[in-house]
Amino acid sequence: MTSPSPTPARKHFSMIRGFHLADVFTLGNAACGVGAVFFAMAFMKSQSLAHFYWAAALAPAAFIFDVLDGRIARWRQTQSALGRELDSLADVISFGVLPAALGFAAGLDGGWDCAVLIYFVGCGVSRLARFNVTAEALSAGGDKVKYFEGTPIPTSVVLVGVLAYAASKGAIGANVWGGAWMLGPWQLHPLVLLFALSGTLMISKTLRIPKF
Repeated sequence: MTSPSPTPARKHFSMIRGFHLADVFTLGNAACGVGAVFFAMAFMKSQSLAHFYWAAALAPAAFIFDVLDGRIARWRQTQSALGRELDSLADVISFGVLPAALGFAAGLDGGWDCAVLIYFVGCGVSRLARFNVTAEALSAGGDKVKYFEGTPIPTSVVLVGVLAYAASKGAIGANVWGGAWMLGPWQLHPLVLLFALSGTLMISKTLRIPKF
């Protein structure tokens, strides 16, 4: 005799029980990322630097949540596949979409700029997916990930810092550092090449960084 399948309510309750304290901090990371994207959009409408600075400030706040969720998970010994996936999804928002959205709001909005920003986010997604697969394979053998292949995606906080500094100097929008080039049908702002460099370093397989 087969047991009855769980009702939707039971499934929902089971999912809630699967969350741990560390996951709450992970969601805090994601909330900071989404909030920053909203502030970036508000800046484009209002041109108020306060909105731009708030967007930039939420990036290091997301980083703090990202650090804390890992430490809490290790302290409480509640690391799980669910937590790892949540962490990756939150990181895509806070350290992938957020810097790209802020870059676009800062004036990196030419056709080539958009292509580079999309490349940057794609590199971040690929970097996180590769790390998750590697971690799963190593954990199955009873080992731990000892190093990162490529730079971790939270390093994109540096890009946000550069944009915030540029804003403080009035070097965004029409005055963005490096000016603009017309390459074929589209415009390119040389500053966006920092995003191309960051994305490329993320997906590098030769660059290995010890994981502490």
